[in-house]
Amino acid sequence: MKTNKNFKDSLFTSLFSDPDLLRELYCALEGVTLSSDVPVSINTLENVLFLDFYNDISFEIGGKLVVLIEHQSTINPNMALRLLFYISRVLEKRINSRTLYSKKPISIPRPEFFVLYNGKEPFPDKAVFKLSDLFEISKDLGLPKKPYPLLELEAKVFNINEGRNAEVVNRCKKLAEYSAFVAKIHTFWEELGNLEEGIKEAVKYCSKHDIMKDYLEIHGSEVLNMILEEWNMEDAIAFAREEEREEIYKEIVRNLLAKGSTPEFVREITGLELEAIQELGK
Repeated sequence: MKTNKNFKDSLFTSLFSDPDLLRELYCALEGVTLSSDVPVSINTLENVLFLDFYNDISFEIGGKLVVLIEHQSTINPNMALRLLFYISRVLEKRINSRTLYSKKPISIPRPEFFVLYNGKEPFPDKAVFKLSDLFEISKDLGLPKKPYPLLELEAKVFNINEGRNAEVVNRCKKLAEYSAFVAKIHTFWEELGNLEEGIKEAVKYCSKHDIMKDYLEIHGSEVLNMILEEWNMEDAIAFAREEEREEIYKEIVRNLLAKGSTPEFVREITGLELEAIQELGK
């Protein structure tokens, strides 16, 4: 995958930037076996930041366009809508707009959507989020009922926390290692009461115990910055000690404003008063 400094690679997108690893991961999620000669083409959108935090992975494999999201902290009920926006941009980039008016139908790969969850809130091993679950309930005007939604998108959600979905992680060693590494970060964070120190200790532990060892030896210096940037506000509030929470809120607000977020957007996701946000922006 090409490196583009206009968006932030998360640890996950950096780790799975190899086509062979993506093929292995896809096979694990779908419970299928594909030969190594099945091509994988990564087409992750550049210059696209959803919620200002991290970039998703999209790739084509076997006639399918797969959009994959690694989601850190809490399950977002709007994930299907977010994926709809994302796949629209992918297809818009792929297709010449003039061909839309051609008399010939345009052939596009069949999209599939996956969300990998590794937060601390209880969540089942697997779930499905549907776009139609977000539709407003319309008033009964006596119009004919549709037997199914005329617009639908389904995202398969997998809980990849350590010890969950064993049949999936056992088929993809790198995914198992990634889950173990994230678990160690959580453990050391809680023990030490400091995220940065927790990451450093997790890197040391995993390097010593052959967990993502090769990757950490090459990218160890980058891992700290990647995780500190990508772990969002819910992570910080969920795992930080009570006395740290106010400072974490302030720091997150300052970072969001510094990266171009509007005070109104910051208010929406933090619940803080607009005046307080503007004061922190100074």
